Amino acid sequence: MFADLYRRRELVWILVQRNLKIRYKHSALGFLWSLLTPLLMILMYAVFASILKFNTGSPNYLPFLVVGIVVWQFTAGCLNDSLSSIAGSANLVKKVAFPRVILPVSTVLANAVNFVLTFVVLLAYLLATGVADFGAAQWLLAGFAMQLALGTGVACLCATSNVFFRDTQHIVGIGSLAWFFLSPVFYGIDLQLGALKFAQPQLGGVAFLNPMSGILAAYRAGLMGLPLTPGTASGAPLNPAWLLLSAAVCLAVLAAGAAAVRAGERHFGDVL
Repeated sequence: MFADLYRRRELVWILVQRNLKIRYKHSALGFLWSLLTPLLMILMYAVFASILKFNTGSPNYLPFLVVGIVVWQFTAGCLNDSLSSIAGSANLVKKVAFPRVILPVSTVLANAVNFVLTFVVLLAYLLATGVADFGAAQWLLAGFAMQLALGTGVACLCATSNVFFRDTQHIVGIGSLAWFFLSPVFYGIDLQLGALKFAQPQLGGVAFLNPMSGILAAYRAGLMGLPLTPGTASGAPLNPAWLLLSAAVCLAVLAAGAAAVRAGERHFGDVL
C-alpha cells in the first residue's frame, strides 16, 4: 500500500486538494472556516459550561474537554468522509486504472490538513488560558502517528464496505456515536477505568484496546502535561506500557483496512 501511495504521490496530492476544495466550495470565507470553527466551538462549550455550572472538580476541565473534542473530530471526519470516497467516485473507478486505496487515503490526508489548521487554534487557546505544558511534547508526534494509522485503517474499511453494503453509512453513524461515548473524550481515563470496575488493577489495560484512549492520553500529555496513564480512583498506578496496546490496535486496523481495499478493488467497477 505504501509503495502504491509513493508511486502515485502526485495523484494523491491532487485528490487531497480536490477534497479540500469541495469542502469549502462556494464558501465566502473558504479555509478561514478551519480557524473559525474551532474558535466558535470553544466559545460554545465555554458558555454552556458556565450556564450549566458543570464542575468535575478540575479547574482545567474546559481545556481538557476542548482537546478531546478537537482530537475526536479528526477521527470522526475520517469516518464520515471515507464513506463516499470510493462509492462516490464511480466514474473515476470504472475508467481509470490506479490503486483504489488512494481514494480513502486522500480523504484522511485532507482531514489531516484541516486538523493541523484547527490544531493551531487549539495551541493558541491553551497558551491563552495558561494550561499549556509542552514538557512532554514528544507524545504529540506519537498521538498523531497513531491517529493517522487508525484513521487510514477505518477509512479503508468503511469505504470498501460501503461499496458492497450501503447500510454501512447508517451503521457508521450509530457506531461512531457509541465509540465517542466509550472513549475518554469528555471524561478522564480514571473515570473510564472506574466505570469498568476492574477487580485487578493490572487488567486495566483492557481499556486501551480502545485506541482512542491511548491517542487522547498522548495528546493531553503533550499539550497539557497530564500523566499518560494516571492513577485510578483507588490510587492504583497504571502501566505506561498499556499505551502500546492502543498503538498495536491502530496498526492492526491499518493492516485490515489495506487488506480490505486490496481484496475488494477488483470488484469495485462491477458493483458500481
